[in-house]
Amino acid sequence: MKYIFASAFLAFFMLVGPAQAADPIYTGTFSNKAVGGYDTVAYHTVGEPVKGSKKFKTKYKGADWLFSSQENLDLFKADPEKYAPQYGGYCAWAAAHDNLYKGDPKKWHIEEGKLYLNYSNKIQEQWLERRVELIAEADELFPDLLEE
Repeated sequence: MKYIFASAFLAFFMLVGPAQAADPIYTGTFSNKAVGGYDTVAYHTVGEPVKGSKKFKTKYKGADWLFSSQENLDLFKADPEKYAPQYGGYCAWAAAHDNLYKGDPKKWHIEEGKLYLNYSNKIQEQWLERRVELIAEADELFPDLLEE
């Protein structure tokens, strides 16, 4: 019985998977929260991940965005592209390698005013070493990844 459930779960995940073409914001399979529910403005204003609250919420590109304050919500609404993570919150390193994989809100970096997420500490270290080159590659590859 355990194997039937595991097989059914795997089949469901493969069919549903993370948000892709129709919804370019990574939210995971069982959530609709962008950036894992973290306040994407806080990375820019306080320089660290801060959990958002359902009290300060908006919809953008089909996902729910949570913020830690009304001020941050207002800043996001005024210019969402300024604060939204690059590549829809998918891992920046993976996007540069022609792949979509979840970005971890705790593995982040701001480069030239833009927020980038990575999958893990190891991946982020590799990304940081070559970030300028990898950003150029991801910028070129990411739009086509969404069409696949």
